[in-house]
Amino acid sequence: MRLLPSIISWVTCAFLLQPGAAQKVNSRGLEKVPGVVIDHCPASSGRYLGSPSIVILPDGKYLVSHDFFGPKSGCTKSGVTEIFCSTNRGATWSRIAGLSPSFWNNLFVHGGAVYAIGTTKEYGQIVVRRSRDNGRTWTEPDSPATGQLTSVGHWHTAPVPVVEHAGKVWRAFENADHGTEWGRRFCAGMLSAPADSDLLNATNWTFSNFLPGQPQWLAGDFGGWLEGNAVVTPAGKIVDLLRCDVHTPDERAALVRLSDDGKTASFDPDSNFVDFPGGAKKFTVRFDAQSKLYWALANIVAEPDRSNLPGTIRNTLALTCSPDLVHWKIYREVLHHEQPDKFGFQYADWQFSGDDLVAVVRTAFSDAAGGAHTYHDANYLTFHRFENFRRYAVSTHSARATQPIR
Repeated sequence: MRLLPSIISWVTCAFLLQPGAAQKVNSRGLEKVPGVVIDHCPASSGRYLGSPSIVILPDGKYLVSHDFFGPKSGCTKSGVTEIFCSTNRGATWSRIAGLSPSFWNNLFVHGGAVYAIGTTKEYGQIVVRRSRDNGRTWTEPDSPATGQLTSVGHWHTAPVPVVEHAGKVWRAFENADHGTEWGRRFCAGMLSAPADSDLLNATNWTFSNFLPGQPQWLAGDFGGWLEGNAVVTPAGKIVDLLRCDVHTPDERAALVRLSDDGKTASFDPDSNFVDFPGGAKKFTVRFDAQSKLYWALANIVAEPDRSNLPGTIRNTLALTCSPDLVHWKIYREVLHHEQPDKFGFQYADWQFSGDDLVAVVRTAFSDAAGGAHTYHDANYLTFHRFENFRRYAVSTHSARATQPIR
């Protein structure tokens, strides 16, 4: 684990990883996979592990999901999602359920139940399921009254936050009917529903308008936006913070603003792009009331790996934070491998767990079968605990702040 030279003055103390997370070489000459392995598929299977999501249940159990993509996954016809549970804070995991058709899901807890919301397949319909027994059995979205939220169009998403605010639950999606070209086809928008309503009933959900991106944005460097996060701003407004596909080393995110009723999405390209380390890859953002900071796990690009294709560099995962969603600082690099072509720590989803941050990561790493197909085509799903993550955070409200936030 390295401390980036650019942030030595900003973070001055050690960041604690879970025991055993540092890379090692075992007796067979293979590097030890960082974290706890939840699932593994060799590259030869043609099925790669995607869409990691994690929640902490009311009874303290951890629940994790992932899907499969790749040439032998069948995800273009019907997605498959696996559900795993840990009863010992992530030390060991057991598979407890499978969902199909189910793709690009995230898990969230609401009203004492756990939900899974995503699509039926790659660019499929939006569906939501509910479990009242901690993820072992689930409802089936076979009608608009039981979780089938759309019946037409093509939809895109990833495991991104569901936020409860102002009496509603909010979840970002992208409509993918704007052509067929990856990136440019994605239109950004938001779904919302009354927090006390039946979330399986499609009539309770409001869909905003969905905004297409424009290729002339960012001086012609804008390639699309996707995988948006529903986030509440310091002013109490909902925004959709999206990953941006760019082809210059300096990465950006986009802040799409939502009206209070959830019906209108708006974006000003002159003022609503923000500098965001790792913004060309999927990230998850959550607000921490204790530190009063927004936190993200993102694939930053370390200086030796700077590239005009930053979306392809995923060998470094870092914890970043912001006081306002606009000004972001790299707090600490948490996972890194020197080789960006076959190694990746990507699509991290995470939750606060007391003083710790717990995460699941789509991991491309070496294995006895020859390693991952590429950095992108992950062969592992791994769990990580980052202990006392906020202990040495410095408030970005003041450049002179040097004391830990209590």
